Amino acid sequence: MFRINENTRIGELLRACPEAAGILQEMGMHCPGCPSAQNETLEEACMVHDMDVDSLIEDLKGFLENM
Repeated sequence: MFRINENTRIGELLRACPEAAGILQEMGMHCPGCPSAQNETLEEACMVHDMDVDSLIEDLKGFLENM
């Protein structure tokens, strides 16, 4: 299973788990279409979008576990 933490790069996440694009978009993060997001960490993306990285990680893990 792919491990997710605050240092996970969005590009890495989307290559390993393309299904994660949907949950990112639902949360208002349009990372799949953003070229700069490919090398951005989840923590950096959350700072830009004023979101809590721990909540995002928890949601992503829950989503991926239930696939």
